[in-house]
Amino acid sequence: MDGSGETSGSLLHELHHHKAGLDDVFKSLATFLGSQRVSCRGGPFGGPPAVTAEGVNKPACSIAPVDPLKLKALSMGLCKELRILLIKVESAGRQTFNISELEEPRVPLSKITIENTASEVIRACKGARVKGKFKESYLLPAFSVKPNIAIKTPIPREKLNPPTPSIYLESKRDAFSPVLLQFCTDPKNAVTVIRGLAGSLRLNLGLFSTKSLVEANADHAVEVRTQVQQPADENWDPSGSAQTWPCESSRSHTTIAKYAQYQASSFQESLQEEKESENEEEGEQTKTSDPSANIIKFGTNIDLSDPKRWKPQLQELLKLPAFMRVESSNNMLSHVGHTILGMNTVQLYMKVPGSRTPGHQENNNFCSVNINIGPGDCEWFAVHEHYWGDINNFCEKHGVDYLTGSWWPVLEDLYSSNIPVYRFIQRPGDLVWINAGTVHWVQAVGWCNNIAWNVGPLNSYQYQLALERFEWNEVKKVKSIVPMIHVSWNVARTIKIADQDTFKMIKHCLMQSMKHIQILRDQLVAAGKKICYQSRVKDEPAYYCNECDVEVFNLLFVTSENSSKKTYVVHCEDCARAKSFSLAGVVVLEQYRTEELMRTYDSFTLVSHFVMFYSNRKSRVHTRDVPLMQFLSD
Repeated sequence: MDGSGETSGSLLHELHHHKAGLDDVFKSLATFLGSQRVSCRGGPFGGPPAVTAEGVNKPACSIAPVDPLKLKALSMGLCKELRILLIKVESAGRQTFNISELEEPRVPLSKITIENTASEVIRACKGARVKGKFKESYLLPAFSVKPNIAIKTPIPREKLNPPTPSIYLESKRDAFSPVLLQFCTDPKNAVTVIRGLAGSLRLNLGLFSTKSLVEANADHAVEVRTQVQQPADENWDPSGSAQTWPCESSRSHTTIAKYAQYQASSFQESLQEEKESENEEEGEQTKTSDPSANIIKFGTNIDLSDPKRWKPQLQELLKLPAFMRVESSNNMLSHVGHTILGMNTVQLYMKVPGSRTPGHQENNNFCSVNINIGPGDCEWFAVHEHYWGDINNFCEKHGVDYLTGSWWPVLEDLYSSNIPVYRFIQRPGDLVWINAGTVHWVQAVGWCNNIAWNVGPLNSYQYQLALERFEWNEVKKVKSIVPMIHVSWNVARTIKIADQDTFKMIKHCLMQSMKHIQILRDQLVAAGKKICYQSRVKDEPAYYCNECDVEVFNLLFVTSENSSKKTYVVHCEDCARAKSFSLAGVVVLEQYRTEELMRTYDSFTLVSHFVMFYSNRKSRVHTRDVPLMQFLSD
């Protein structure tokens, strides 16, 4: 064709002259074009997926979202043009044409960065022809924003108990100052205590008192941990002969009313013992029993997520500054799309003296908010995220799993390892802000209730630590309660980012996600595996592998586990191939078209602070509790 798009006479004459060769061209062209299409048909299964009864905290996110039998054929989505170049060649004295796809220049996969467009990323993946499993980190070390802490420099013993940053608010206006947010989320500040916040904001903490809880929902479920009462800075082994790290407890269940009765009777018994002790003459006092022999019960993980049952309580918490609220537009946990009990919902803790929350980092290193309702105090211990690896080593040394086990640090071990420990008292009305990744453990000094939840401020430090723990969890085969890839794409679709460090980290994660998806997709198609498109529905949860609990994003490997009950479960590629290397009996579902992810990736750009300020004034994110699972049917 010439520049006007008209076919030239000379070319027509040449094509007519070489009609035999052209027939071969058309046959080859048909074969070539046919290889560019991916057909799809339903799998061998039928019937609706089963819904588990594990509750909203663990959605049926390893259950397949759809009956594969009812899937429609995979369409090509947007209109596309495949540019073909016909090259005239001579072979054995006979002229014919070779067919070649006219491609734009490809950037090598190793050279791809967040500066490249989605199209360039996809082309690089197609050109790489990766053999075997493609695995690269979602993080780039060059983007790290962690503070530099010189751990090799010896710290004087008197400085191993640094003063805890404590803020005293003089007015409600101070609570809503941007300075407070900046201070709490500063990577150098492991923990911040905001003294008397409840008084400054006139929070009615009486709504969370034991009396109010019984009146509101007496039969509400309470998880009980039976523990041995010990001094806060000690943790003795079962024989009482040496201090150790493991901190075991047994689990049972009761109701708010029954635990309230136990809490009250424990208080009355303590008053009686104190009175009797005062009446005894000093010379006749009997030797007190070992405190470690006292058995106590700790009421934990009480779910306050139901907006109907706990409406007054949840409305009261709306008085808090936006960055501390359970739900806000700049909270990553508000973009999960489903409920994670205790993280993007409120949980309550009912305590007697000695009740322990063992050492831990929050799920995926998210920040946490904790308010002491009173009337008693709580004692806290906290260590900066920088030292979590050292504490992990202590746990391994004492035979307890850092991520899933129950442990209480021996303070002398930490001090001898040059690890500073914050130690402070949380009084009624005080709010404790645990910054991203901070290791902490808590013990009740008196009789009290506490409320707590997690938040995920959209800043680079929080995002980096969340992704780091996401990848570490995969190595340790521990489920990441927060589906970080799912959340990252949701954030990219809905939030404008003005901070350059945060933007670069999220963009890099999206790029790595897109590379992983495209390379895996190409490998499946090349192997002749059909991929069935099934779009996500509103409020559909993220998915996890039924075997290893890793997050499975976009490409779901679905099998039928029980033909009689017609239950379909999701696997990652590795676990699916462990069942059948050729993926026989496995249906591959695709939840996002490549074009959709490309649009999201290209549309996710850094915005100016002015645009950010203006858009925040005009928009607000609305989220709500969602059902356990939603299934599609045609």
